[in-house]
Amino acid sequence: MKKILVTGSSGLIGSEVCIYFANKGYHIHGLDNNQRAIFFGPQGDTRWNQQRLSETIKSFTHHEIDLRDRQGILKLLKDIKPDAIVHTAAQPSHDRAAAIPFDDFDTNAVGTLNMLEAVRQACPESPFVHMSTNKVYGDAPNSIKMKELDTRWDYDDNFYTHGIAESFTIDQSKHSLFGASKVAADVMVQEYGRYFNIPTACLRGGCLTGPNHTGVELHGFLSYLIRCNLEGKSYNIYGYKGKQVRDNIHSYDVARFIDFFIETPRVAEVYNLGGGKDNTCSILEAFSLAESISGKKMLYEYQDKNREGDHICYYSDLRKMKNHFPNWDITKSLKATFEEIIEGWKNRMV
Repeated sequence: MKKILVTGSSGLIGSEVCIYFANKGYHIHGLDNNQRAIFFGPQGDTRWNQQRLSETIKSFTHHEIDLRDRQGILKLLKDIKPDAIVHTAAQPSHDRAAAIPFDDFDTNAVGTLNMLEAVRQACPESPFVHMSTNKVYGDAPNSIKMKELDTRWDYDDNFYTHGIAESFTIDQSKHSLFGASKVAADVMVQEYGRYFNIPTACLRGGCLTGPNHTGVELHGFLSYLIRCNLEGKSYNIYGYKGKQVRDNIHSYDVARFIDFFIETPRVAEVYNLGGGKDNTCSILEAFSLAESISGKKMLYEYQDKNREGDHICYYSDLRKMKNHFPNWDITKSLKATFEEIIEGWKNRMV
């Protein structure tokens, strides 16, 4: 039986990857110490997801290890020698990073280095897939000429008709401390690929979402927005008239792409993994779609100041991914994703 190690296994992408590869016959080793509850409080707790995995996957082994435990990580990799590693664990919030800069950098940058070095020593032939972020581009996408439409901003430059490609600059922009720590991790993953010839991939995610997301205000755009809608809570819009645009990709389609890469890995690759232009929405458009499905009115307040380093408009150019893996494509539409998230929250609220 093949073995896969998934860090952040109780999170959105981690848990989806666990289920996906369990269905392919892998033995799943999940690494998670519920650090999200430390970062975000009780609302960020993911133990329910850990329990779900333990109950639904027969070949699931949980490892309660912190990414910052260098010796613990090295011992685990040498003991397991996994056939593939999917690294999704992180401190994921812009705003939170500013309050806990050492925890953020030690988790995102140093924790990733701990994983990479353990892989190099224990199983350098095993594909290593790293969940990076589009925040490695900082606020540079805001320098693109924009046009304001009724409910959204969009690019007013034909060069970006398909969105942001992997060649876009990551320099000379404001990243937030979170974005900076993820840049460090992203570049290190590429370097371990090139320098040591390890099959690595950096997946620079757009808005990753799905029914198993524990969305909070500081992280988890659609999940938190829908939760506010269902609970009748007010949602805070931060700047840009609520017309800021994101591309949204269902966690299942993320897991499918990871599978394609692991099956035919490449060295030191980078992919902008998002929903693409077809799966974009602004906050105002997300309000309308949530209301149309749930039947509940969206309550919100507007704060005139935008978040530091926030994107006015961002969606991923998926052409490189589709060129390298032509059998992969988005399978979950934006509407279907909303419906699943709404159903997921309703089930948890019972």
